[in-house]
Amino acid sequence: MRSDGHGVESTCDALREQGITVAPRSYRAWKTRAPAARAYSDATIVDVLRGLRKRDAKGRRQPEILYGRRKMTAWLARNGFPQVSKHTIDRLMRLAGMNGLIRGRRTRTTIPAEDGKRAGDLLNRNFTVPWPNHSWVIDFTYVPTWSGFVYVAFAIDLCSRAIVG
Repeated sequence: MRSDGHGVESTCDALREQGITVAPRSYRAWKTRAPAARAYSDATIVDVLRGLRKRDAKGRRQPEILYGRRKMTAWLARNGFPQVSKHTIDRLMRLAGMNGLIRGRRTRTTIPAEDGKRAGDLLNRNFTVPWPNHSWVIDFTYVPTWSGFVYVAFAIDLCSRAIVG
């Protein structure tokens, strides 16, 4: 607003009319105050994090970072930043858009039909039934385990909401 010729007092008056009470003294104190210590430490840690990028065969830095939050916290503790918590590293990496590498393939759990059509809705989205065992709905899901994925399927009676199979 300064470029439009408005001063601090008139800007604070306009804000006060909108229900935001900011005193000119508060604005000037904020403007002249030094940044917080956390801002300095965060900037230092982000610089270190950005400096730790994988290099390719020609010595150029790659865009993805190697370590995740846990390894990065341990690396920083070994290299002169013992007081930094894992939550701080997690927050700074998230704000900087840094992710650890994820190894392995993603498991594809749903493979669409060749014609691209889904099965028809036999109930027409009407889930009210007059008596038990009139209509069942079937669902399946997968559960990740240490040895891979386990697929779980079950049938639910719409009247009693009991799992019948």
